[in-house]
Amino acid sequence: MYAQLRETAAELAGVLWREHTVYRERGGGVVIRGEHVRRWISLAPTGGKDRALLRAGRILDGGTTAPARTEVVVDLAAPVAELATVCRRMLAEVAAAADPKPGPGPGPSRAGRPGRGRKAREEPGARTARSRHTGAGSWVVLVLVGIAVAAWAYTVFGGPGY
Repeated sequence: MYAQLRETAAELAGVLWREHTVYRERGGGVVIRGEHVRRWISLAPTGGKDRALLRAGRILDGGTTAPARTEVVVDLAAPVAELATVCRRMLAEVAAAADPKPGPGPGPSRAGRPGRGRKAREEPGARTARSRHTGAGSWVVLVLVGIAVAAWAYTVFGGPGY
């Protein structure tokens, strides 16, 4: 079964991407990596004759693979062009799922994105609940730490009887 998966994957990789890497998975399947498009496709045995589980997903920063976004069982006896069509549809679904969509609800983190200003900059001197000034809770902690240090110093250096 591995030989058939490997052969099919090699043909499929040549149809889909000019630049690709084909290698064996731990579970006996075959993975096709397209580093330049940051996507991967996996063919794994299903237990049925001439059938394979086809999965597709993204390649994350650093080269690690994200979990499969979509999967389907395919017939390995089908022409490579037909399998390539299925793969392209799956890769399109993966790409659509990876792109952020505008709209309500929580979105991707904005941390580290340049060009995003704070609302407090609109009016100089404006204070908001999230300003950079030290809050009351922080002052309480600082006072308690100061009291603890003073009590320790009093007992060690300045207590009665010295």
